[in-house]
Amino acid sequence: MDADGNVVDGDQIMAILAVAMKERGHLTDDTLVATVMSNLGLHKAMKANGITVRQTAVGDRYVLEDMNAGGYALGGEQSGHVIMSEFATTGDGVLSGLHLVAEMARQKKTLAELASIMTVFPQVLINVRDVDKDRCADDEGVQDAVAAVEAELGDTGRVLLRKSGTEQLVRVMVEAADAESAQSYAQRLADVVKERLAL
Repeated sequence: MDADGNVVDGDQIMAILAVAMKERGHLTDDTLVATVMSNLGLHKAMKANGITVRQTAVGDRYVLEDMNAGGYALGGEQSGHVIMSEFATTGDGVLSGLHLVAEMARQKKTLAELASIMTVFPQVLINVRDVDKDRCADDEGVQDAVAAVEAELGDTGRVLLRKSGTEQLVRVMVEAADAESAQSYAQRLADVVKERLAL
């Protein structure tokens, strides 16, 4: 958290570290590895700073696999699992914290100032239970609804609809420029999933 009690999540931490590492020539191929759950704001901030974002499935094990395969230096998850391959093969909160504080000292900026490198888009996640999660990728009605919302959002938001790897449910995630729109679109898609994939 910053001095005002605002959460600085894993996406923001990765954004801060990625730009700093790129400036010093320590970010392999100017590439950051993140999961599909990372905020759209991270993608926009990285693009603005000339950094490529590689996306993996959810789970730091998949981030690590991709980092190892490409020899990448930095990766992680929105949840805060940040992997710095020069120092560790897993997320380490103390390690991330130390590098974050070192960056604050180096740039002589507060955490809030550093975190402002990216705008966090409002994100709404709805877990839809009692549905056949295995049909979510193949159901035409569900895919049409996703395409319609994506078209309405354009580049001001995004949709991620996926079956849970651990529970019998479908996760509907929507990011938009404002929280009300994100909630409205997410609920709209959740209703379609509930209706189309009901058990």
